[in-house]
Amino acid sequence: METRVFGRTGWEVTEIGFGAWGLSGEWGEQDDKASIAALHKYLDLGGNFIDTAQAYGGGKSERIVGQVLKERSETVYVATKLPPINGHWAPPSWTPLEKSFPLDYLEKEVETSLKNMGVDSIDVYQLHTWCETWNTRDDLFELLEKLKKSGKVRYVGISTTEGYPECVIPALKTGVIDSLQLIFNLFEQHPRETLLPLCHKHHIGVIVRVPFDEASLTGKFKGNESFAKDDFRSIYFRDNNLKHTVERVGKIKEWAAQHVPGMSLPELVLRWILSHEEVDVVIPGIRTPRHAELNTAPSDGNRLTDQQMKELKAFAWRRNPWDEELAPLAPILKIT
Repeated sequence: METRVFGRTGWEVTEIGFGAWGLSGEWGEQDDKASIAALHKYLDLGGNFIDTAQAYGGGKSERIVGQVLKERSETVYVATKLPPINGHWAPPSWTPLEKSFPLDYLEKEVETSLKNMGVDSIDVYQLHTWCETWNTRDDLFELLEKLKKSGKVRYVGISTTEGYPECVIPALKTGVIDSLQLIFNLFEQHPRETLLPLCHKHHIGVIVRVPFDEASLTGKFKGNESFAKDDFRSIYFRDNNLKHTVERVGKIKEWAAQHVPGMSLPELVLRWILSHEEVDVVIPGIRTPRHAELNTAPSDGNRLTDQQMKELKAFAWRRNPWDEELAPLAPILKIT
């Protein structure tokens, strides 16, 4: 796989990382043996960046990652995330820091992730959401610096919100934040004009999550699927959200059939993301060895053309499916 320099760290990370949420069982039933095999396959293919979180299965994902790390000898970079103590991943703009990340909680829970993974230091320690009122909390940034100086954390990052990702901009300008995780895909294209240039300017590592829009951009949904109550997609695609999303995916399929015949939709999605040089690593979910093979294959150095990238701008669709029912496709998208 191709590599890119991860922000100011100097690390050469593979541009396709391993998204480890699926190992938790929160995407449906998941066999631990399959999870372990998937991680090994990814590493066998040359991958070296894993993203997990303490909230994924109550630490289960971290523990599986830690188990595999003990069985490998190569350098692997692992980013994990601390959940907000109140469980609100999209806090209102007025939320006090103490409601989500009390400083004593933040410092204490580093130990939990260290224990789960069986490591002495966390490569990237991320806050699993952000709120604009926290941008002025000097004591928070001082604690993050303290954690880095302690050696328990090498670098710190923020996983910004879906609805208003730009709320993190003042924090990025402090010089304390080393990485930013954000949603960036064929629908959610807006970070290209806002957050990506800023991260590039300040040498902040960019981790792209949700490349497939929670699997809709793989093209496998028909629009009438249902999800188990313990599958978070039952919320994300509630009401008519899946149906209206599938309508738009259909238009992307039509474009792909005409302009890149033979290229699968997941491959197109990943190549589109990798065609942005400001992106350091994209973390598609990987649950099986086959997923590892398919999702790492686009990391071959081949990018989409400027004309293709220009035309794909037409599919940009800014919305927040967590908080609203999505509108139907109208008017029909047209490529100009």
